Amino acid sequence: MEYKNFWKSVSDDLKTSLPAHAYEAWIETLTPVGITNHILILEAPNQFAYDWIINNYNDIILSSIKEVDSKIQLKISIAPQSEQSISATELDANEPTKQSNPGRRSNINPNNIFATFIEGPNNVFAKNAATRVAASPGQGDFNPLIIYGGVGLGKTHLLHAIANTLISGKKQMNVVLASSEKFTNDFIASIQENKSLDFSKVYRKADVLLIDDIQFFQGKEQTQEQFFHTFNELYTAGKQIVMTADRYPGEMVGLQDRLLSRFESGLHADIQPPDFETRVAILSTKAKQNNIQIPAEHLEKIASHVRTNIRDLESCVTKIFAHATLSGETINDSLIESIIRERLGDQGYGQANMQDVVSGVCGIFSVSQEEMVGTSRRKNIAEARQVAAYLAREVLDMPLSEIGMHLGGRDHTTIMHAHKKVSELLKKDDKFRRRVDIIYNELNLN
Repeated sequence: MEYKNFWKSVSDDLKTSLPAHAYEAWIETLTPVGITNHILILEAPNQFAYDWIINNYNDIILSSIKEVDSKIQLKISIAPQSEQSISATELDANEPTKQSNPGRRSNINPNNIFATFIEGPNNVFAKNAATRVAASPGQGDFNPLIIYGGVGLGKTHLLHAIANTLISGKKQMNVVLASSEKFTNDFIASIQENKSLDFSKVYRKADVLLIDDIQFFQGKEQTQEQFFHTFNELYTAGKQIVMTADRYPGEMVGLQDRLLSRFESGLHADIQPPDFETRVAILSTKAKQNNIQIPAEHLEKIASHVRTNIRDLESCVTKIFAHATLSGETINDSLIESIIRERLGDQGYGQANMQDVVSGVCGIFSVSQEEMVGTSRRKNIAEARQVAAYLAREVLDMPLSEIGMHLGGRDHTTIMHAHKKVSELLKKDDKFRRRVDIIYNELNLN
């Protein structure tokens, strides 16, 4: 089913199940972008709408999606200023590019700048790399730059921060920022409208090309072919390329080897989930942005429970803001606890459990929970599975057979082998040990 018709079916279902004011205020503001790898991508018009919809309607929307097609998942992103794609007709090849061209700035969030990015030990390397690229695009060994990590950790913020720095600088530059979905949809539209040359002019005339979520190129052979040639032309001309991904490029399947080779030739900077102090700083900053006073003990309580996703942290503040301003509720322990429970569920609010272990490992090692319990033997998935087994034994002191049951029905000898292998890796691989330590420390915060 074509994605617009699919969304119409879903929204029609939502219209019958939601109050009219709720549907008109929130659901009607969402714009369908496409269906990629069985994922429906919707765009919210701004950050506030995104936070509110994620907090209050995400599960309802997903339920309606499943009614139409049980295989389709949901992703909601933000379209800060415009819903339109970069159009090839907006660029006149006979005129010099200008940094004020609205066609190439409409999807750059002006609030995502380096000054508003909360720095911590989990992201300092990625931020420094992004800052260097923004100061000297196309120079040195930082080309291409790939920033990777789990969902909601700040990758897109850094991408937009680079764009904002460049378009506000003294030197006029043609800065093109697009999600991988936009690139794909623009490419398809150019074929349908017989405007392939115009498409190439937009992307291949960039001084700096910023592409978000390159993992969505997986399985799209023609799009990969187009991006490969775009990449080569820009790279050969000394133009800067920056990309984000949900995992290390070498761990992706469904990408052409020659494209992976190009990706691996540059600098890779990973972002890990923030530590406790950074989480408190993120909450404090979000509260100030909303002009709301939240006592430090409440911020610390949220930070001690919501641990792996910055968007979840910020959405808690948005929820507090909504309760305080719309409902007139007092910010107290009861309200904070209810918001945390709503975010994590009753089990997540209590002591660490196997779900905490799996979620923590999935976030750090960039694998899905389905992959964790599945049959895949790919190195990154197998390693993540072994770490989950190790931590379940060390932190939760669970029986081997029970751990195996949670990890896809594996027997106790497999769990013993996993524990031994991780123990050996921790002694000789510093990077691996740091990643495991992050999860271990998080699980022991409760």
